[in-house]
Amino acid sequence: MQQLSFTLTNESGLHARPASMLVKKANSFQADIQIRNLTANSSAVDAKSILLVLTLGAEQGHQIQIDIQGKDEAQAVQDLGELIDGGFSMKGKNEPS
Repeated sequence: MQQLSFTLTNESGLHARPASMLVKKANSFQADIQIRNLTANSSAVDAKSILLVLTLGAEQGHQIQIDIQGKDEAQAVQDLGELIDGGFSMKGKNEPS
């Protein structure tokens, strides 16, 4: 199992579009991916469920933790880390800058 911790830097935290992007990316892996809002001391939820991710109430400046376990966990760590570190930016992904 691998564990990541991040501080959300994007303006909207994990609401609407960023949450959808995270869930879509999480669903591209076979690994079990759990996420929790450390700032709010929330329980871990399935990162592959948009409804559960939205219940975290993760806002800009909140710290989140992601636990990843499974055969493709190394790639999941890399891809999810890049998504979050990049502030959920779509630049270079067929979106205008």
